Amino acid sequence: MTAFDAREFRKALGSFVTGVTVVTTVEPDGGPRGFTANSFTSVSLDPPLVLICIAKTAASCPVFEGSGHFAVNILAEHQQAVSGLFASKSPDKFAATAWSAGPAGSPLIAGAAAWFDCTTHQVVDAGDHLVLIGRVAGFGQSPATPLAYCRGAYVAFGLSQEALAAADRRTRVGAILEQDGAVLLLADADGWLDLPAGAGLDPAADPRSLKGVLARHGLDARLSFLFAVFEDAATDRGTVSIYYRGTLAGGPPQDPALRLVPLDDIPWPLLADDAVRSMLQRFVNERGEDSFGIYVGNAAAGTVRALQAQNEAGLR
Repeated sequence: MTAFDAREFRKALGSFVTGVTVVTTVEPDGGPRGFTANSFTSVSLDPPLVLICIAKTAASCPVFEGSGHFAVNILAEHQQAVSGLFASKSPDKFAATAWSAGPAGSPLIAGAAAWFDCTTHQVVDAGDHLVLIGRVAGFGQSPATPLAYCRGAYVAFGLSQEALAAADRRTRVGAILEQDGAVLLLADADGWLDLPAGAGLDPAADPRSLKGVLARHGLDARLSFLFAVFEDAATDRGTVSIYYRGTLAGGPPQDPALRLVPLDDIPWPLLADDAVRSMLQRFVNERGEDSFGIYVGNAAAGTVRALQAQNEAGLR
């Protein structure tokens, strides 16, 4: 029998893309305690249960085993430094981190994409780890893009400005912006509708860019995940269209050219661009299921396939 290679096993497990969390609790003397982990998953909706794993060799293990409560903070994409801090042996991690107490008493990290404050429901002995199952006492979320991790590197779900600038072809960058169950559409002088888009992503000072278009209309838009990439091969050199998901903050837009249209009431015949119409129809279907993919395809050929890999930003 071939000897079990623990290092290769660990590498294979690292092929699974995960979120990044900071798990926190309070020590007997009232001081906060926390560590970085990606071994987090939901367990049950009724009752609401989640779990996290902690190594028995971790210095924090006895504290978490006996505290009676813990919180799971799902880090946002901009919180890589927080992830590194709580993975380190820094003696006072919370001194450099903004936090507040959650409903069950555990520290909640400011700026997190989501958080779950739990009372300990069960502790399971599992090999060289303990499995902490928590009953959710309170939770919250934000529009922030979550941080992800795979094969020793952080994963970016968005497409960076540098990547767009380096593209050796023309690009159209647009956004599917939601607010209260409606999507933002722009109407032209003839009444045709389209999604907001520009000849690039940045800068906001450039009226031709997506952010320039949004700024010109006075919109406070927050882009999150990449949703679709497709090429129109019929145009000269092929125009690559890149669309993000996002949300629209603030009140309803005042510009008469802007329309917030309920997702179940979109006037599909008024969308002049076939590729945009097809993409938006897919978005509405996936929004209904609350399950999104990232798609690449060829608008002229009408083909689409799921994009399985994300851009990775290796940090070590």
